Amino acid sequence: MRVLNYLELEDRLDRSGISTSVAHQRAALSRADADVSYVTTPWYDGDVVLAGINRLVDGQGMTEFDVAHCNLIGPGSAFVARQAKKKDIPLVLHAHVTAEDFAESFRGSTYLAGPLRRYLRWFYSQADLVLCPSEYTRRTLEEYPIDAPIRSITNGIDLDSMAGHEQFREEYRDRYDLEGMVVFAVGSVFERKGLTTFCEVARNTDYDFAWFGEYDSGLLASRTVRKWTKNPPENVTFTGWIEDKRGAFAAGDVFFFPSKVENQGLVVLEAMAAGKAVVIRDIPVFREYYEDGHDCLLCSTREEFENALDRLEEDPDLRARLGENAKETAREHSLDRVAEELTDAYREVTTH
Repeated sequence: MRVLNYLELEDRLDRSGISTSVAHQRAALSRADADVSYVTTPWYDGDVVLAGINRLVDGQGMTEFDVAHCNLIGPGSAFVARQAKKKDIPLVLHAHVTAEDFAESFRGSTYLAGPLRRYLRWFYSQADLVLCPSEYTRRTLEEYPIDAPIRSITNGIDLDSMAGHEQFREEYRDRYDLEGMVVFAVGSVFERKGLTTFCEVARNTDYDFAWFGEYDSGLLASRTVRKWTKNPPENVTFTGWIEDKRGAFAAGDVFFFPSKVENQGLVVLEAMAAGKAVVIRDIPVFREYYEDGHDCLLCSTREEFENALDRLEEDPDLRARLGENAKETAREHSLDRVAEELTDAYREVTTH
């Protein structure tokens, strides 16, 4: 079975969670049964211009594959979907994007969430199977409603990607002048990810806070992002992009991620794989995957977040226990599991 595993605009999304998820898919497929292989571009000879020329010459503009698996929602993916349906090739669409998690991402995104929801209802309904990262997302899509079968499959975690993170601790703490119990987040800075809560909690505590990840300060930046990144509380550092994510997980002690909406939250699994104590917002998708008091602390209000951080500072044993249990949770989302679930999905659409 030859699968097209396609991420449109891949070269521009290399710092995104979607790109990480797709990298996990491909790494998992490399471990899968020998009868499953994949290509990453739909275009003949890997080049859209050459594909267009070749199509004019002999009518062959696309490479050959048995299953089309698209991970984005743009015009390239829509073209592949249309061609797959025309040629009766099974089509799998991966719902990394929902209207709910699009809102509060950049300037104007909340106003666009409604039209996006209507587009996604049409786009995902073309699939023979829709994959999504969680049961929460599956239920969300069913409410649109999506006229296609929907299956949840973890984005997984590349456990090897966290290997050796400890060696960066001193370097990154020195670089950003971090001391004591460091409370940290990782990823692009958006209000949807709990930016205001992160900063307000910091302002009410004495710990060093660091958010490792890029942020937009230009026209696309929301007012909230500009407000906090230009004038953060004295104990908050916004690092911008860092070259090795392991440095973030080495420098920090408690991973604090008060995100309002997630389809899974890959970065939480990364923090767990690094053995960090995790404090996250009590939202359905986190309840689905994690257990309060076992591998994380779930909180709903600013006061609860502050109390959770104080507990972890006062009780190093609790911090250590949560971190060890978190490692076990991360192992449950291994790439071997992703490989098994992906190949099952491909076989499902090719046998119906």
